[in-house]
Order: sequence, then structure tokens, then C-alpha cells
Amino acid sequence: MSKKKRDRALSDTEAMAVARMLRVSPQKLNLLAQLIRGKKVATALADLEFSRKRIARDVRKCLESAIANAENNHDLDVDDLVVSEASVGKNLVMKRFHARARGRGARVERPFSQVTIIVEEKREAKPVEKPKPAEKTKAAKGETASKKPAAKKPAAKKPAAKKPAKTAKETA
Repeated sequence: MSKKKRDRALSDTEAMAVARMLRVSPQKLNLLAQLIRGKKVATALADLEFSRKRIARDVRKCLESAIANAENNHDLDVDDLVVSEASVGKNLVMKRFHARARGRGARVERPFSQVTIIVEEKREAKPVEKPKPAEKTKAAKGETASKKPAAKKPAAKKPAAKKPAKTAKETA
């Protein structure tokens, strides 16, 4: 049996780590993957450290492994690392049976999953401050203090009062 290869090769600014055979369903593991996707590694580690989910400890180990791979194998700066990908996949599903009433059995599935974390070095370029244009003063705009302020809008007219309807005596 051959293992699947990744769709794309890693660039020089990326490092990867995979945690396999995690005893949790992929749906639950994906909640943690969504939590760390796109974040800086320091923030992602803190989020996983204080997460209340049981599997967060294993995901944190995988992230630390990806960081170590980036530092030792690819000579990347740890402070500039960002979690660029955190993907979850299915793995083995153990089938078990649970005794039920009237001599029956119910199938119990115990899923395993895997998580792949890719960290990428993204250097934050310091934004170049553009010189602000000089603010124009009232005198520079041509206005002087002697000018009158703009005229106020005329007040809205009140609707005329309705005339009372003529009674039958008045019309005859």
C-alpha cells in the first residue's frame, strides 16, 4: 500500500507536520483546525493551550513539531511563522459491537483521524509612512472670518387645517 502524496510541494518558506491516528472524529478535530488556521504560531499555541477540548493537546504537539521542522530543517524565523494550512482527514475506523436488548447487537464505530499543519514564514513589511498633505487653513481656502455663515434652509410649511365637512342642512 502506498501513501498518498500531497497535491503540491512545499516552498522554501514552508514546513509541515502530520499527526496520524488521533482518536477523535474528523468533525471534532476540524473545529480545532479552524481555530488556528491563518493565525500567527504564538497566538495559535496560546489558543490550543487554553482550549477545553481533549484533542487540543495532540494538535498543539503537531503544531510545535511543524515549528521545530521550520526552524531546524528550513532555517525559518519562528517569530514570522503563520499557520497557512491546517487540514483534517479521515483515518482508520474501528468497528465494535455493543450488546442491546433481546439478544441483538448494535454497531459502534470508533473513528480515527489525522491533522496536517503547514506553517509559512511571512515577514511583515513595515508600512512606509506617506507624508501627509499640509492641511489647508480657512485663510488659505479663501475664507475670512468676516464672511457670513451659510443661510439656513427655510422651515417646512405646515399643512393647512382641513375644513369641516358640510352638514346636510348647509348643502340644502
